[in-house]
Amino acid sequence: CLHLKKKMSGSLLLTVNLLAILSLGVIFNVAHSLRYDLLSGATKCISEEIKSNAMSVGKYSVINPNEGFPLPDTHKVTVRVNSPHGNNYHFGDNVEAGNFAFTAAESGDYTACFWTPEHKAPVTVTIEFDWRTGVAAKDWSNVAKKGQVETMELELKKLYDTVASIHEEMFYLREREEEMQQLNRSTNSKMATLSFLSLVVCLSVAGLQFWHLKTFFERKKLL
Repeated sequence: CLHLKKKMSGSLLLTVNLLAILSLGVIFNVAHSLRYDLLSGATKCISEEIKSNAMSVGKYSVINPNEGFPLPDTHKVTVRVNSPHGNNYHFGDNVEAGNFAFTAAESGDYTACFWTPEHKAPVTVTIEFDWRTGVAAKDWSNVAKKGQVETMELELKKLYDTVASIHEEMFYLREREEEMQQLNRSTNSKMATLSFLSLVVCLSVAGLQFWHLKTFFERKKLL
């Protein structure tokens, strides 16, 4: 009995570890933290595919080239976050830092664009941008603090949300697959109709040519 309990405990621990690894993989796929340089007068856009009803949060800031001094106006940026249909979810004009949070109303590629005004002396602005969606967008430290849950319960909450996210992703991929199949069927049907019409046109042209030649030879009394 003791051996059986140890075996079951080991299996449970292995399962939890596998789920934890899987959850980390999913989180990394939906969390993007990067730093890049933007030349004055240029625009940089970053796209993220987000599913409908998924939560998304973002945070950006301009790196001050002169630490300890106020950020120059030449290094401030304008930020806009748009949905696939052009709806504006966030706008910041001439700012040095900011954040946004929203729940996606539609599926597709959401775009965050940064740009700076052009200066006679070119200026390079360094931007740090962190964009998270889905499970990675949840602040688990606040969940633990507000719910006063223990570490294991917190991990289970993370795993549960990760599994739910994978489940939703599978349904989303299935819907996309059905859309592609429907598109293929529609394309094949249109191609079959076009081929039939082409055959009818060819036969009609051949028939007209045959009739024209027959009429010509009959007029010449060759037939």
